[in-house]
Amino acid sequence: QVQFVESGGDLVQPGGSLRLSCAASGSIFSVYPMGWYRQVPGKQRELVALITRDGSTNYADSVKGRFTISRDNAKKSVYLQMNSLEPEDTAVYYCNQYGRVNGWGQGTQVTVSS
Repeated sequence: QVQFVESGGDLVQPGGSLRLSCAASGSIFSVYPMGWYRQVPGKQRELVALITRDGSTNYADSVKGRFTISRDNAKKSVYLQMNSLEPEDTAVYYCNQYGRVNGWGQGTQVTVSS
């Protein structure tokens, strides 16, 4: 069993930046690829960014060039640096082991609005 706690979400103006954090506990962290996801009510959860245990990354086209995912295995943490935020980025953001169907935390709300 592993649990994740997301933090860092806030209300921000378009063009602004946020840094989301994800703290893991309860299980082995470093062996798993990790993903940041986001979800808007009425829509499917979307994978935003992915990072392997060794640091290889992939991004959704919608955020490529604006978001950066990173991880610190010693701290059992994953981060998402979000720049040039757009209203379309408004969502609840979650982190989880990539491909895992359970274990979703509460997420952190990101609202981009002027």
